[in-house]
Amino acid sequence: MQKLRWFIVALSIVPCCQLSKAQSKLNNVCPRPDQGSVVHDPEELRSQNGVLEADLTAHNVAEPDGATRYCYSDAAGRESPTLRVNPGDLVILHLKNELTNLGGAKTAHAHHAAGTKPDNDPCSSGIMSPVSTNLHFHGLTIPPVCHQDDVMKTSVQPGDAPFEYRFHIPENEPPGLYWYHPHIHGFGKEQLLGGASGALIVEGIERAKKVVAGLPERVFIIRDQDLVHPNAPPAKSEPVMGKFLVDRDGDAANTGTGFGKPAKDLSINYVPVPYPDYSPATIEMKPGEKQLWRVLNASAITYLNLAVIVGRTPQPLGLVGMDGVPMSHNDPQGDVVAWQTHLGVPPGARVEFIVNGPAAGETALLVTRTVDTGPGGENDPNRMLAKIVPSANAPEPRSTLSSSSEPLVPMNETWLGSVAPVRVRHLYFSEKLADPNDPTSAVEFYLTVEGQEPKMFDMSSGVPDIVAEQGTVEDWIVENRTSELHDFHIHQLHFLLLEYAGRPLNEDFVRDTVNVPYFDGHSLAYPSVRLRMDFRDPNTVGTFLYHCHILEHEDKGMMGSIRVNPAPSNTHSADRRDETSSGSARQIHPVKN
Repeated sequence: MQKLRWFIVALSIVPCCQLSKAQSKLNNVCPRPDQGSVVHDPEELRSQNGVLEADLTAHNVAEPDGATRYCYSDAAGRESPTLRVNPGDLVILHLKNELTNLGGAKTAHAHHAAGTKPDNDPCSSGIMSPVSTNLHFHGLTIPPVCHQDDVMKTSVQPGDAPFEYRFHIPENEPPGLYWYHPHIHGFGKEQLLGGASGALIVEGIERAKKVVAGLPERVFIIRDQDLVHPNAPPAKSEPVMGKFLVDRDGDAANTGTGFGKPAKDLSINYVPVPYPDYSPATIEMKPGEKQLWRVLNASAITYLNLAVIVGRTPQPLGLVGMDGVPMSHNDPQGDVVAWQTHLGVPPGARVEFIVNGPAAGETALLVTRTVDTGPGGENDPNRMLAKIVPSANAPEPRSTLSSSSEPLVPMNETWLGSVAPVRVRHLYFSEKLADPNDPTSAVEFYLTVEGQEPKMFDMSSGVPDIVAEQGTVEDWIVENRTSELHDFHIHQLHFLLLEYAGRPLNEDFVRDTVNVPYFDGHSLAYPSVRLRMDFRDPNTVGTFLYHCHILEHEDKGMMGSIRVNPAPSNTHSADRRDETSSGSARQIHPVKN
């Protein structure tokens, strides 16, 4: 009814021909399903004979409420298709930029690497503007160079010829769920909120985890967006809350209760689930069917805490992969499943898990439970995402895993947890508050190497914050000195989480994204994580980024750069030390034998 009322008002103020053009464009550019729709898997593009070649066009379009949709489409008009590849495949993507400056934002401002002049070469222009675009292949271990996975200088402008991405999926890339999205510094939040993201799957998870062999698989991309009904009161089924808190970014601040207005609405495969009623999308399954769900949190700022419930009872979820990596290090037979009742998924992270569908006559709910983001964080309350409806006529999923595959060849590389680090580095998240007494008033965000001066990331700087060496392994201790949750991510590699908030862990898988708990203001030490960073792969050579994957934090400076130099052939790794003009050499702590 809300949508109908808006349409009637719009008729009275928009000329007929103008309305027709606007509606025509909305229907054809980045189309969105209606609220409550059945969730369909994204369309797929599969490699053929070892090659995946496709055209991708970046689009945007203004919605009637002033928000902007973003998406990619291929030559056949498929929206944000899932790219399915095999280890060793060649990927060729022709990216065309058809973005327009819909919001009247400032004209392009450019960052240029030190010592270079402005130019129009997409490989070196470094232009970061509302209408610039590029692609980051989140999680893949491919070189950080132009035409592969560079996001520091590569920038494609409207009017440019299609830009070619060309790279090989490494033969040893773990099979699992990865994703692609734009990485234009300063404007990433808006493009991701608008929906510019898609899944990328490296085939073969059933070769590492035979327990999933033969299962139908589903791909679910959960995105966030600005509230459709920002001024609506909470649903009547929610407890009455006090006055809503709003932070300086215009988002609802954390209530600490699990209820109240969320900072952002969510969608699942573009089916919107808006505040305040959270009318759920619909997922159809055959009664009691077992499936592998591959879930990506492509949100700009929203944390997820996923659960499947029947009545009030959480159902077991069989976790088999995290951040594109099967949990198989201590599972040579591939039959171990980590059963959980809920799965925390920070922005940028992925989970792959087994779901047993509800029996005939039952209905299950996919929900996200509240996440405590801290006094300075946004509000991520309890809410429904989708009802899971059993139906004998449910369509077959778009893809089914092979039921008989050769096991993966065992890795001959030493397990990361067994490799001694050559050094320990200390980094920390911090913020500049406009009002020291208001934790929601942050205006600048920093990710700093201990001993360096906190500063907003400068894409034009030619000096990396950290210099490392290919072939080595390091431990990074990342502290959070703020009152809100942060989400650490590094490009080009995965890391092993060794300690979380002071507690040693024994994880048998690696990640590319991890939460760092917020500081409560009175503990004797800042909360931190200890990560074992893996620079052994030659594809890590080059300069790339690490940052908070809350996009408004990244856009406002919470990012750093690292240069990984090629390994010298005649130097023993235990004796190597960094010496950089950035000052990071002072922060190296050699590991004692």
